[in-house]
Amino acid sequence: QVQLVESGGGLVQPGGSLRLSCAASGFTGNYYAIGWFRQAPGKEREGVACISSIDGNTYYANSVKGRFTISRDNAKNTVYLQIDSLKPEDTAIYSCAATFNSLAYRCSAPRSVSPPKYAYWGQGTQVTVSS
Repeated sequence: QVQLVESGGGLVQPGGSLRLSCAASGFTGNYYAIGWFRQAPGKEREGVACISSIDGNTYYANSVKGRFTISRDNAKNTVYLQIDSLKPEDTAIYSCAATFNSLAYRCSAPRSVSPPKYAYWGQGTQVTVSS
């Protein structure tokens, strides 16, 4: 059974940085992607980045390009999301999720971070950006 556990959230001042972690376990297939998503109060869930198991290919939503970096440590079965130059509008619950959907796991197009294509979700971690 796929399990995902996020950590690393917290309260950060504007301009600061955070690194979120997603510890993954229970994967039985070789082709999948891990994505990061966020949901701010009163807003829809937004996909921000994903990384493919196939070749490590990454995809970023336009709204976060240049500030967010997704990476993985295969030895630790962990995917990271580095967030730099944090802004108040980055305040949200950040969740990681896994997909085995062939339309998404290559992380090559906007559909790669479409929430409905992800079947397994972590519980989320709160990121609050405030002075």
